[in-house]
Amino acid sequence: MVLTSSSLLARILARTRQRVLERRRAFPIDRLQVTAPTPTGRRPFAQALIRPGRINVIAEFKRRSPSRGAIREDLHPVQVAQAYEIGGAAALSVLTEHEFFGGSLEDLREARGATLLPTLRKDFIVDPYQIWEAWYAGADAILLIVGALSDAELAELHATAAEVGLDAVVEVHDRLELERALAAGARIVGVNSRDLHTLEVNLERAFSLAP
Repeated sequence: MVLTSSSLLARILARTRQRVLERRRAFPIDRLQVTAPTPTGRRPFAQALIRPGRINVIAEFKRRSPSRGAIREDLHPVQVAQAYEIGGAAALSVLTEHEFFGGSLEDLREARGATLLPTLRKDFIVDPYQIWEAWYAGADAILLIVGALSDAELAELHATAAEVGLDAVVEVHDRLELERALAAGARIVGVNSRDLHTLEVNLERAFSLAP
């Protein structure tokens, strides 16, 4: 089923918060912190995006989306990640939201383990627990969507990412959200040309906000 209503974002966020509560009960954060695998070293995500003399692409692993439905349900994270690395990608973005996008943290682990590329956990991050989950899974960066967060939530999550040692890509889709992102201390800002409420795409949005 393809969802196109304006309530899509609210529905995704509500389900995300519910699942985070369930995971917190099953695997509390203090237990997560002390049972994490021995880290192999974070890869500098921000630095990968500013290598001079080239276009630095964050290549994305995604099986489906609520707006388009199934894209490629049979995609394997190892094969796709390795193809991206061979193709010259600067970094990976792996969808880990399961219900609407068909992803998982295991996809992230497998994709990152198959390459030398820094890897972003792309999900609807609404709770510090998810950042610790990303750290546990080996991610190098997380995504924060300004349109899904209050100023207080954005500041807390951005600070948690810094505490954990992960870069934060802060997503905006208009000038107000850009100002909020910068006020929260964002160093990596991504412009989403799709309005998350209407699902309409405006490719001029990034050009207008870039200056």
